[in-house]
Amino acid sequence: MASQEQNHLHFLVIPLGSPGHYIPTIDIAKLLAQHGVQVTIISTPVNTIRFGSILDQAIQSGLSITFLELPFRYREFGLPEGCECLDDLPNFSYAKALMEGYASLQILVEQHIEKLERKPDCIVSDSFMLWAGETAKKFQIPRVIFDGMNCFTQMCNHMLYLSKVYENVGDSDTFVVPGLPDCIELKKSQLPFTFNSGSRHNSDFSEKVRISEAEAYGVFVNSFRELEQEYADEYKRVKGDKVWCIGPLSLCYKDATEQVQRGNKSSINKNECLEWLDSRETGSVIYACLGSISRVEPDQLVELALALEACKMPFIWVVRAGHKSEKIEKWIDENGFEERTKDRGLLIRGWAPQLLVLSHPAIGGFLTHCGWNSILEGICAGVPMVTWPQFQEQFYNEKLVVQVLRIGVSVGAQNVVHLGEEEKSGVVVKSEDFKKAIEILMEEREDRRKRAIELSMLARKAIEEGGSSHENLRQLIEDIRNQTKIKDVS
Repeated sequence: MASQEQNHLHFLVIPLGSPGHYIPTIDIAKLLAQHGVQVTIISTPVNTIRFGSILDQAIQSGLSITFLELPFRYREFGLPEGCECLDDLPNFSYAKALMEGYASLQILVEQHIEKLERKPDCIVSDSFMLWAGETAKKFQIPRVIFDGMNCFTQMCNHMLYLSKVYENVGDSDTFVVPGLPDCIELKKSQLPFTFNSGSRHNSDFSEKVRISEAEAYGVFVNSFRELEQEYADEYKRVKGDKVWCIGPLSLCYKDATEQVQRGNKSSINKNECLEWLDSRETGSVIYACLGSISRVEPDQLVELALALEACKMPFIWVVRAGHKSEKIEKWIDENGFEERTKDRGLLIRGWAPQLLVLSHPAIGGFLTHCGWNSILEGICAGVPMVTWPQFQEQFYNEKLVVQVLRIGVSVGAQNVVHLGEEEKSGVVVKSEDFKKAIEILMEEREDRRKRAIELSMLARKAIEEGGSSHENLRQLIEDIRNQTKIKDVS
């Protein structure tokens, strides 16, 4: 039971308009409220409808969560109407305009804060929302950032930034990331835009993010200590102990109805999906989903489809290709793919109820783009993975899954394909590479499955009362309460 003193704390939560960032930030808001904190979420009209409904049940149960809905001025920034989130954009050339639109909310948020009788005790914001740092400074409010990465990735970035080891190698040369508990080898071509010479135009923004993160009071991490203990300890040391692993955030949803609602309205009926899964043998299905903002080229998706067909095992494929969806749908139709595989394949267009799917006993493997939310959801479900990293920090995540945790098999991707540059990449993974990785995972999975299930059990313990993540969130709240007391006295 939360104490009366905790109920006086007020956190202002500012998500970023991208599903992989927005969804876990909403989860953080729910967890804070469960610990007795009053939470206000800064939102925009479309995002309130899309992401907010998942909290309806929590709000009705009495948790103190409110949405401060602010107008989003599409036309002023040249955005199509209704585009308030990265995956809503027609293409990624609009991404800069979307960020400018979000930056324009700063003045409205500050006007709101000025009107409050008591200022918020803490601001929780996405690390890419640089203006939130300015607002926190202006009102002298501690800011805790959230960027959706794990401690392993944070330490890879930290050691690369300090060592600059990547600067002295060619794009295809392998090097060891120095100073890590494990021997992690990468290629320059696999690094995120911060270190990748192919994206120099992002260097200024990356440096601003780094400075903003350094100025923050602390960092929320969607992970749990038992998953990456050495890296969590090192990252805490680097950040002066102000790191709180509070995940896995997705485990705050127990009910199947909530799991289906999380993120967006599912493109398939829950019962239809469950009936299909119920008809399959335990551990027999491969689930292939490449993330909420996937823009993989149709020709590359054809290679994946051919592999799923050639493997001769049941599969669920979440088909998503952004503004080029018509091209892959045309191939599916004209080549009779769906008809040929209808007895063992289920195609989902658009948003899939991923938590529901992964938690079903029929799922034996997860082919993933290595986004951290997806990986952590797979770990929570105890499902081993086929890894196909594509951009940003996803090659780091693959190393964690395949090499450190030993619960995955790589398809062998070699290069980052930066968002918006998919057309330049062509086909980077052939169908035989997908097929080989899938078959290794599904046919030789006992050890990986055992380790994944053990990690799943540790994940659930971490979020329970007395668990490491539960205690970390309690400690952060206590920390902010002490800061508030000091401020009130002074």
